[in-house]
Amino acid sequence: MAAAAVLLVAPAAVACGDDSGGGGDSDPPKPSAEKSTPDTPSEAPSEDAPADPAAAEKQVKENFEKFFDPAVPVKDKEAVLENGAKMRGVLESFSGDKRGKQVSADVTKVEFSSATGADVTYALTLKGATALPDASGTSVNQDDTWKVSVKTLCALVKLSGNESPGPGC
Repeated sequence: MAAAAVLLVAPAAVACGDDSGGGGDSDPPKPSAEKSTPDTPSEAPSEDAPADPAAAEKQVKENFEKFFDPAVPVKDKEAVLENGAKMRGVLESFSGDKRGKQVSADVTKVEFSSATGADVTYALTLKGATALPDASGTSVNQDDTWKVSVKTLCALVKLSGNESPGPGC
């Protein structure tokens, strides 16, 4: 089932184009089942956290889950994806795929790495069954909104076996 969940983004891989790269030439984070131990809890304010960590964590969770909600229209998913307008082709392919309509995510942990970045642990489900428990992704604050990072989407595309997902991935 995990392979099926990962393959859901394969049809979108060819359309994956974002000249900004969502973070440069660095490799995207790889979804993993490993859990890391935080240095500081996400609830504790620090120099490496947003001004209101509780509100930011709530928005990260809501937007991550919205992005993976099959009932949410592409236009709304675009608004919660980093560089969403540039990634429209990927979103349209993702939303048009039969398996894409059966996938959702449940965020279990948000850990801020900076005032504008967070590591997100989530369970990816396919037709209600957990396909990728404890998957890892990232969220970025872009235009005062916490969004699913392009790196997270591209990591899922790479995990599907597509080694050349296109510019931006």
